[in-house]
Amino acid sequence: MASAEDTLVGEYPSGDPRAAKLAELAEAPLAEQRVSPLVRLLAQYWTIVVLILVILAFYLADSSFLSRLNWLSTSIYSTEILPLAVGELFVIASAGIDLSIGSVLGLSAMSGALVMQDLMGTHMTSWLIMAIGFAACLATGAITGAVNGFLITKAKLTPFIVTLGMLGVGAGLTNVISGGLEVSGLPGGVSRFGIYTIGGWLSLPVVIVLVAAVVAGIALARTRAGLRTYAIGSNRESARRAGILVDRHTFWLYTFSGLMAGLAGLLTLSRLSAATTSAGAGDELNAIAAVVIGGASLFGGSGTVLGALVGTAIISCLVTGLTLSGVQPFWQEVATGAIVIAAVYIDQVRTRFTGSRASA
Repeated sequence: MASAEDTLVGEYPSGDPRAAKLAELAEAPLAEQRVSPLVRLLAQYWTIVVLILVILAFYLADSSFLSRLNWLSTSIYSTEILPLAVGELFVIASAGIDLSIGSVLGLSAMSGALVMQDLMGTHMTSWLIMAIGFAACLATGAITGAVNGFLITKAKLTPFIVTLGMLGVGAGLTNVISGGLEVSGLPGGVSRFGIYTIGGWLSLPVVIVLVAAVVAGIALARTRAGLRTYAIGSNRESARRAGILVDRHTFWLYTFSGLMAGLAGLLTLSRLSAATTSAGAGDELNAIAAVVIGGASLFGGSGTVLGALVGTAIISCLVTGLTLSGVQPFWQEVATGAIVIAAVYIDQVRTRFTGSRASA
């Protein structure tokens, strides 16, 4: 009896491209079966392997890489990237892109700093001034993200164009409201908040970011909102036909991305105890790199917060490790870009051999 494959291929004359395509599709599952469980496991968690190798390489180059001081430096730097990566992940999983998050970080930090500076002449307590300033950071980020979402869903503009334009708008507004100057002289509690450590190894900003990442991860993996995000990224029209309010959901995704950029601005402001006009510049590349390294597809429909966390750890270790090794910052940017390209290529190869986009 002829197999199903022979029957399908036999529907077309010999040499017809469609017959070759059908044979290739029929053979694909057999290729997947030939992949050993160990290879499949390594393909799924290769980013964790890369992270371990990066840490090991820098430790062998300089044993101080695993010191408490360097750990604090690396982990605190990650609090600037991880919130951006989490927000970016939600957008990318829906087949979108947000290029504005770096400038939104800077604008949010500057807005919060100026609010606190204006309130310091009042009779408010320093902690109340801090609370209002931090709320201003989050509000600025959320409002900017909402503007992105509105233009994308209502004006029907492409996400790339909208967020690229907002990148310039955010950077420009940061200079406008500050007069192009750094804003410092903030309440002393701001710097104490940014450098406060628990047990000497874990800083408070790191705890805040990890809690936010866990909540976001549960929301993306275990709630209907997360399933809708993946559905929109996989096939927008099919999601619409399934009854998902695509435009409304997309609006909230960009608002959330802006909110996370505001959180990153808040933590950067507390870490530096000042707001600079260059804060967040180029961070959108690092955030997208972390998401892509973590296994998310730029075409949407995949990605996890855990993957983004591992990707952020790789980026942070590279930055601090290369700095510790005396490598110029320009080469750090080259390394980040090269890793993004390599991550996309490896993900394609892994998908071809395992038929899965699951990531760490």
